[in-house]
Amino acid sequence: MKKYKIGYTTGVFDLFHIGHLNILRRAKQQCEYLIVGVSTDELVMNYKNKKATIPFEERKQIVEAIKYVDKVVAQKDINKWTAWQENHFDVLFHGDDWKDSPLYNEIEEKFKTVGVDLVFFPYTKGTSSSELKQVLNEILAKKEEK
Repeated sequence: MKKYKIGYTTGVFDLFHIGHLNILRRAKQQCEYLIVGVSTDELVMNYKNKKATIPFEERKQIVEAIKYVDKVVAQKDINKWTAWQENHFDVLFHGDDWKDSPLYNEIEEKFKTVGVDLVFFPYTKGTSSSELKQVLNEILAKKEEK
């Protein structure tokens, strides 16, 4: 039997890579039902000040196709309390790059009042969408120089 009934995690999932897959796999190993919030294009622009390379609907379809994912929802804001009110999960999974941040410390305290756990997974070193974008931009710049 798995430790949690309903798990929740979120992400942009732009330029889907092994780090994304690792989080989804590890989350599903600990819960019976995994809900994934995919950030909308508007949210990415609002809190990261950049445009996602892959449009929301396509990123959503990619995440829906992953065997570890039971349900995908649009993440329209970063408020995890609102996400809990809408999805009633038992645990929130996240990469440990957010661990001990003021935002997540506050969320953790609030979740304790309703019995929701926070579980952090190790960040996949050497792989990130930002790094992939940088490499792609460098390749495209070199092609344009020729």
